[in-house]
Amino acid sequence: MSKGLGTTVGRSSRRRILRMAGGGITMAALGAGLTGCEDELATGGEGSTPPPGSASPENGKAPADGKAPEPLWTKSTSAQTYGDNDELVAVDGVVIASGDPLAAFDGATGEERWSLPDGAVPGAPLLLGDGTLYLESGKYDGSVAGYVPGSGKESWRSRLGKEYRQPRPVAVDAEQVYVIAEILEADGSSHTNVIAALNSGTGKVAWKEQRDLGTEQNGVHAAVQGRYLVYTDFKNNLTVRDTATGKQVWTQKTTKTSYGPFVVHQDLVIVPQGQRLQAFALSDGSEKWSVRAEEFTTFREPTLLEDVLYIADSARTLWAVEPGTGKKIWQSTALKDAGGQVPRQFVKVGGTLFGATDLDKQGGIHAFDAKNGGLRWTFNDRSGDYHAWLVATDGKRVFALHGKKLHALPA
Repeated sequence: MSKGLGTTVGRSSRRRILRMAGGGITMAALGAGLTGCEDELATGGEGSTPPPGSASPENGKAPADGKAPEPLWTKSTSAQTYGDNDELVAVDGVVIASGDPLAAFDGATGEERWSLPDGAVPGAPLLLGDGTLYLESGKYDGSVAGYVPGSGKESWRSRLGKEYRQPRPVAVDAEQVYVIAEILEADGSSHTNVIAALNSGTGKVAWKEQRDLGTEQNGVHAAVQGRYLVYTDFKNNLTVRDTATGKQVWTQKTTKTSYGPFVVHQDLVIVPQGQRLQAFALSDGSEKWSVRAEEFTTFREPTLLEDVLYIADSARTLWAVEPGTGKKIWQSTALKDAGGQVPRQFVKVGGTLFGATDLDKQGGIHAFDAKNGGLRWTFNDRSGDYHAWLVATDGKRVFALHGKKLHALPA
């Protein structure tokens, strides 16, 4: 499976507006005015949270159950993120958070390895494919650029054409970078957009297809699986195109799209839609399985790790599901019992599943037993920052980004 799956482009979702709400607006007001009952259930209200960490574990080892770790290191960054999973990546010995300037920190020490002014649009996805970091240009010059993650050196650049405005990468595989861009009218306005594939070797346009009138270039989540490019948008469309030609294979309306990523597994695309988690065949869009949560409960964003799909629901139940069949492996209410907040992004190291939550209260980085969903500990920097938490791993450490603070935790 290619990297850069489940990518978000565009920054105007309701969840994103909540995260960007600032300054003098209290979190209580935000919760009442923007998110409603569903998000109140998801955050867990005023419940308690596991105790904060004690001393750092010896030799950087993970702490015992119930004791959150102290960070191995913490750095202030230039991060400007909006809570999407692809805004923090760990690769080639460095950890990178979307921001301006774009900066890479040594995963072991936290020392800055390189910095790139105007390297990326703040909040834009950081797409990894075939050893290259692909970025929407922060210079707003209509280009897409590729960099060597370990050094920050430019290795590739492409432009879609002068008749298109600011191509935005949405997904990448071993051969192509997929972008969406506005189509410019003679007066400089735009009412339509195009989806295109750029050759990741030459930078040349492989194909481009105009999307339907009324579709938006914002709010697109995309993934690549073999010959299929899959994406959703704010118009409740689930669309599959052929990666070789760009021709539409099928499209259908979804009943309720989430504001986060979906996943693809083998020949399936798996999409949370409110109370239901549904899997559709990539070849023709037929439904292959469906899982239903409890009444008045909604599924959050899914993550696929080592052929297991992990997902939480708004009732604070954590699920592990077989992606090919929808069969439940386990369910855990440990998070609800502890009064913790619902995670919306996961990474896994060994036998531990790490989940990053939305807003700060009762949230942070949860560590779960990957075998049964038992809650081991929760890390929170107690800063009160209104930004969502983001998590990434290099297999040795877990990196937690909260606002402009980047923490390295023992895995």
